Amino acid sequence: MTATSWLGLEGRVCVITGAGGGIGRATALGFAAAGAKLVLLDRDTASAEETRARVSAQGAEAVVLPCDVTDPASVETAGELAERLVGRCGILVNNAGVLRSGTLDRISLAEWNALLSVNLTGYLICAQVFGRQMRAAGVGSIVHVASIAGSEPQGASGAYSTSKAGVLMLSRQLALEWAPQIRSNVVSPGMVETPMSKAFYAVEGVRERRSAVTPAKRIGRPEDMADAVLFLASDRASFVTGQELLVDGGYSQMLMGLIPRPGY
Repeated sequence: MTATSWLGLEGRVCVITGAGGGIGRATALGFAAAGAKLVLLDRDTASAEETRARVSAQGAEAVVLPCDVTDPASVETAGELAERLVGRCGILVNNAGVLRSGTLDRISLAEWNALLSVNLTGYLICAQVFGRQMRAAGVGSIVHVASIAGSEPQGASGAYSTSKAGVLMLSRQLALEWAPQIRSNVVSPGMVETPMSKAFYAVEGVRERRSAVTPAKRIGRPEDMADAVLFLASDRASFVTGQELLVDGGYSQMLMGLIPRPGY
């Protein structure tokens, strides 16, 4: 038995939102290696097509569909096309997200709502649409990509931490309401280099400083997140639902290690 066949994902239809980005693309490649059929959703279809090309090079079946997760009609259309072209959804990876700077004393309501509409409401809309297909089949798995910022406030990031905290509770509520047919879990990345965070690491010294406060002594890679997503999506996690898996190299455990303790 190979590592990929161990997951039991062969032939499963997996829908990934934000499939053109770093974690979305790595996740797509991971599912492709495991033999899944892929539906790649993104507003940026050019980036999603780049993902499809890499997936296809692995011999996996994949289609790209334009989708704005904030628009229920767009998601409904994508859901209908996905089922017609590839098959009924068995796995949904809610991954599409945005990050916008801004302090809470200055952020406009429009900016606040715009971020929440992608990072939180979009997750609900996709869960509703593709969850219907899962319930029709009697089985399914949803994995939401959140962030350690959902548990620890990240300053000057507008609604980001609030949106990710909302994802944690959304997943738990879905796990409660949709059991036993559908499992719902969260992967919360720590510091990971993706196209969205690339600008941070272009600043001299940032990579070194961030690595220094992480027990693993490195920055996370999209593939690290993808591996966790694949496990939670698979039947190997069949008794896991309503849970959050932190993938942060141990960063969230650093608090006590930062306190001076003379004599120790």
